[in-house]
Amino acid sequence: MPLTPTAGNPARGRALVADRQKGMCLLCHTAPIAEVRQQGDLAPSLAGAGARWSAAQLRARVVDNRRINPQSIMPAYFKVEGLHRVGAPWKDKTLLGAQEIEDVVAYLATLK
Repeated sequence: MPLTPTAGNPARGRALVADRQKGMCLLCHTAPIAEVRQQGDLAPSLAGAGARWSAAQLRARVVDNRRINPQSIMPAYFKVEGLHRVGAPWKDKTLLGAQEIEDVVAYLATLK
């Protein structure tokens, strides 16, 4: 289920995915975002993510990928409980807000 009643905005989601300070996605993933030169190769490419997974599946992966893959190194972007070794600035805070999650999901869903 979507986290907000407002549909995600793919343009804002793209900006979050490209942002190394906020989304941090491209530290590990590659994506079709040409203006970001150095992209990660630790995790699967985000190209084609919208063809591989539904919006609900994408949301589940962004919210807490460890529920799908307990060995994942991907951070839980919308979880505050059950986390270990959380830095003080992030204690009891999600990495992304609910609308930001919906924006990222909307962007990833466009990657067919």
